[in-house]
Parts: sequence; C-alpha cells; structure tokens
Amino acid sequence: MAFSERELLARLVQCEAGGEGENGMKAVATTVMNRVNASEGEYARVSMGGNIRNIIFQEGQFDCTREMIRGEYNPQNIYNMVPEPIHFEIADWALAGNKLNEVGECLWFLNPYSENCGPTFPYNGSGTFHTRVNQHCFYRPTSLYSQT
Repeated sequence: MAFSERELLARLVQCEAGGEGENGMKAVATTVMNRVNASEGEYARVSMGGNIRNIIFQEGQFDCTREMIRGEYNPQNIYNMVPEPIHFEIADWALAGNKLNEVGECLWFLNPYSENCGPTFPYNGSGTFHTRVNQHCFYRPTSLYSQT
C-alpha cells in the first residue's frame, strides 16, 4: 500500500527528527517543503511543481528512505515508523505552508554528531551554514545552487 504524501512526510519527520522536539521536527519539515517549493535548481526539477514523494525519495537524500545503508539493514527507515499524532500535526502544519522562521529557506540539514557544524553542505559548496536546531545543522543555498 502506498502512503499518502501526508503520511510520508509524517514518517520522514519522525524518522529524521523524532527525538529533536517540536522545533527540531518543524525544522526538518520546513526544509523538506522548501525543496518541494524550490523555484530553481535541482529540487525544482525533482519536485516537478510540488511533488513531495519525488523529493522524499530522491536518491541519496534521506537515510530514512533507505532500507540498506553500506550493505547493512537500516532499521530506522520510514517503513518501520509508526507516526504519532504529533508527527501528523507537524506534517499538516508544513503542508499548510507554515515554516519555522529560524530555518528560513534552508534546503539541507544534517546531524554532524559533533558540537560544530561545517561551513558548507553539500560538499560542492551549494549550501552555506545558516543555523543549528538541536542536533541538526541547517544550510541555505548559495548562488552555486541555481546551477545544480
């Protein structure tokens, strides 16, 4: 059975930021929706005018969409998530067009598993550090992004 876009977003939020509190989950949802609504660059082409499913399942973007990582089973994937009401509330909040202001127009996030966030991500320089929300670092696009 295929999940609705709402459920996919709720599962991704739970998987990527379930332990990050409400703002952490909203930050992830904001970033996903920024990609969905991108007007230029790679994500504009991938979303094809607003397709959340295309963004979530874009190859190499979210570890939570992979059942296998480096040849090992990934038990923390969206298929194993059981979203709770808070995850659906945050998905609905993001789908309604809301954004976490701290994150702004960021298109990327990562958990560096360290105290510091790197100055750029992805490593091609198309994103620059913007803010940290709990354990995740968030990156906004540079002028290089439009060329992706």
